[in-house]
Amino acid sequence: MDPLGARSQFVDIQSLPTWQQQLGEDGDDSLLDQSDGVRSLQAFPSPFPFRSEINRKIILFTGDVALLNCTAVVNTSNESLSDKNPVSDSIHQLAGPELRDELLKLKGCRTGEAKLTKGFNLAARFILHTVGPKYKAKYRTAAESSLYFCYRNIMQLAAEQSMTSVGFCVVTTAKRGYPLEDATHIAFRTVRRFLENYGNCIESVVFAVSELEEPVYRRLLPLYFPRSEPEEKACLPLIPADIGNSEGESVVPERQIRITEKPGSLEDDGEEESLELDLGQVGTHAFAQMEGDVDKQRKQILQGQISEAALQKQHQRNYSRWLGRARAEDLSDIAALKALYQTGVDMCGRTVMVVVGRNIPVTLIDPEKALLYFIHVMDHITVKEYVIVYFHTLTGEHNHLNSDFFRNLYDIVDSKYKRNLKAFYFIHPTFRAKVSTWFFTTFSVSGLKEKVRYLENLHQLFTCIKPEQIDIPPFVLEYDARMNGPSEASDL
Repeated sequence: MDPLGARSQFVDIQSLPTWQQQLGEDGDDSLLDQSDGVRSLQAFPSPFPFRSEINRKIILFTGDVALLNCTAVVNTSNESLSDKNPVSDSIHQLAGPELRDELLKLKGCRTGEAKLTKGFNLAARFILHTVGPKYKAKYRTAAESSLYFCYRNIMQLAAEQSMTSVGFCVVTTAKRGYPLEDATHIAFRTVRRFLENYGNCIESVVFAVSELEEPVYRRLLPLYFPRSEPEEKACLPLIPADIGNSEGESVVPERQIRITEKPGSLEDDGEEESLELDLGQVGTHAFAQMEGDVDKQRKQILQGQISEAALQKQHQRNYSRWLGRARAEDLSDIAALKALYQTGVDMCGRTVMVVVGRNIPVTLIDPEKALLYFIHVMDHITVKEYVIVYFHTLTGEHNHLNSDFFRNLYDIVDSKYKRNLKAFYFIHPTFRAKVSTWFFTTFSVSGLKEKVRYLENLHQLFTCIKPEQIDIPPFVLEYDARMNGPSEASDL
């Protein structure tokens, strides 16, 4: 198939009926006939109540996910991102050979993870790659957990990157052996819970299925996305016993560990609050953070007692622990600020990351969570060359992160962050900001000063990055037009 000729086949998701609109059109009304027989159950509220605002986001599409014009489409693959299955074959064929080169730079993907690449020749701007688990009945619980994280990490990455629409394929493939119906339950409940809790910015979720998969999806969708109150009541007795926790993840009672202050003694409910406060202090001590004494380490290097290689290995372990925390923690509140996001590429083809200073409410956010969010978003970006565009436009005192935050960040991040950062564009700088940045880059960190470029207007930025390759906040465009006259971006 010719990728360029295939563009005429791309599907506009705006033309597809939503799940809510399909009520009464697809023969699913048979479910409503069962409602009279479940009156005795109506006293129990459904765990998935009717919510039309969520149903309007759900689309069931029978066809090729690669043809969807969503912000991102999902590719299911193996750990080396080289799997050959109908979904990945179609995505690779339409995206073009550049996708394969891009995947080589990612150096694989672990089961349950999600990684991001550009969409290249696809209608979708991005591709979210994930690896579903191999299913064995003996290890069913582990497979359920891994599959949950596939869908959860995809949704979280989409929200963090401010994507408005996501096109899902069926993540599990035939060769991985996951029972389709079991996998569909996990997919639906995970997406439903995410949309309930964090999905404000996501406008559409498309489930793209084959003709063989479509009957299962159509039969199970009403359980998790009932389109009316009668349908909700009719589906209540059909919902499986395992609906997961508040995030949709399976709950395994045997894995729930409770820690008491004095093991072996009877629990005292009155002490639970004080115990919780004590546990809240874990992580502030050097031992709890699994970090050594930094000053002592530097002294040992000077005395020749510890090698640079050993220190680098220890630093890598420390970064891996931070990355693990970043992937496990709920950072949706930081993501909602839209202060950090990926956009297009610069004139040299390098990924552009945008930081919006005005969107950082320093007095209201947890600096540690902000640091974890930065690591979570940037880890897969920094494996190759990238640039950062920082909009200092209309920032106030309450938007300025202090130098301690940046020093901690610089000390924690992996060497690839520093090595592959090729330029830091500082847009609309003030005199005070220039002075502060000069002091910080001169005395606090090394190797950053020569990468900072101060740009007074957007016209200067567009000599490095084409206007269509960068998403600029409207207030920045308005400010620049007021101060410097209309720019090329105002015509887009």
